[in-house]
Amino acid sequence: MAGQQQIKEHDLNQINSPAEQGTKPPEKGAAPETRPGPNVVQAPSAKTSFPPPARPAGMRRRHVVLAISFALWVVLPVVLSGLYLYTIARDQYASHVGFSVRTEEIGSAIELLGGITELSGSSSSDTDILYEFIQSPQIVRAVHEQLDMARIYQRPGDPVFTLGEDTRIEALLSYWDRMVKIFYDRSSGLVEIRVLAFEPQDARAVAEVVFTESSNMINQLSAIARADAMRYAEEELARAEDRLKISNRSLTSFRNRTQIVDPSADVQGQMGLLNSLNAQMAEAQIELELLLDNANQSDPRVNQANRKIAAIQKLIDEERSAFGGASGLSGVTQYSELIEEYQALELERQFAEKSYLSALAARDVAMAEAQRQSRYLATHISPTLAETAEYPRRVLLMLMISGFLLLSWSIMVMIYYSLRDRR
Repeated sequence: MAGQQQIKEHDLNQINSPAEQGTKPPEKGAAPETRPGPNVVQAPSAKTSFPPPARPAGMRRRHVVLAISFALWVVLPVVLSGLYLYTIARDQYASHVGFSVRTEEIGSAIELLGGITELSGSSSSDTDILYEFIQSPQIVRAVHEQLDMARIYQRPGDPVFTLGEDTRIEALLSYWDRMVKIFYDRSSGLVEIRVLAFEPQDARAVAEVVFTESSNMINQLSAIARADAMRYAEEELARAEDRLKISNRSLTSFRNRTQIVDPSADVQGQMGLLNSLNAQMAEAQIELELLLDNANQSDPRVNQANRKIAAIQKLIDEERSAFGGASGLSGVTQYSELIEEYQALELERQFAEKSYLSALAARDVAMAEAQRQSRYLATHISPTLAETAEYPRRVLLMLMISGFLLLSWSIMVMIYYSLRDRR
């Protein structure tokens, strides 16, 4: 233990030796220099210099510019907008009207006796057409002609919410889109219209005109649909009638040319005559055979029987030759050719007659369907008369204006600081 303690003291003397540390030993009479230990913080001397203290924060020029820009970009427009909305802007009254397109199908006489009448839902195609019609120049022109939109919507001193001096159809249509809003539910087919005006009576009058013109449009669509259905049926009937007339004329021409009404019937008649002659021939031959049993060839009765048989055979030969051809204006024509031509003409006539009957029935059905189906406009909200001005919504407009201006000002400030930090 004593040896280890001497070794530690020797090591400490070497570490603290001034020669080993590169420092001069203290002179005689001078106080020995003391060095701090490794864990001792040396206090600064009086000669150590400190940085100057920070100056107190103050308003700089960019801060003033930002404050001025905020006042000019946000505060001033908001104040001016509020003054305009609450002192200059005219009150607006809303009138609402709601309707849907319905199709009524009236049954036949038997169904009517049973009290059956079918009411179908709204037609989406008709409602889509009506939706576009309410936003079209046609209805704007109709409202302007009936009510004078300049009288209703022009007000002095309010250039933002009122109609300007320009009353051309383009300007009226642009203003119409602002004052008339359409709400269309495609799932149910219900349409609701909101009309704004500066007087409640004017708003309701405009809504009534919109409903009337919309009803007229639906009636026109119904009339056009009925006219189209009837026109197609009439055209088809006319074509079938012309085809039947042509086939009848062809058949009449064939009969006039061949002097045969019906070759098939004519052949049947000739076959009946030929069968009768064959029967007479058989009977005459039997009589001759019986006569020869009791008389000789010189008997006058035998000669008479032979002449009878010869006459019958001549007629049979003539009738048989008639089956091979018939005398006409153009010479001898084969009966088979006549029958083939007649059958083709008769078949065409039958087809034409059936087509005519089908077209006639289709025309009757189209006429009945046109009378059964009827489109009309069913109202579920009649044009309302407002008692309180709901528009313009000043609080909402103020919030929207303030939010937009504040957002735009914040974006410009961020852009300014990002550019400033890059320099």
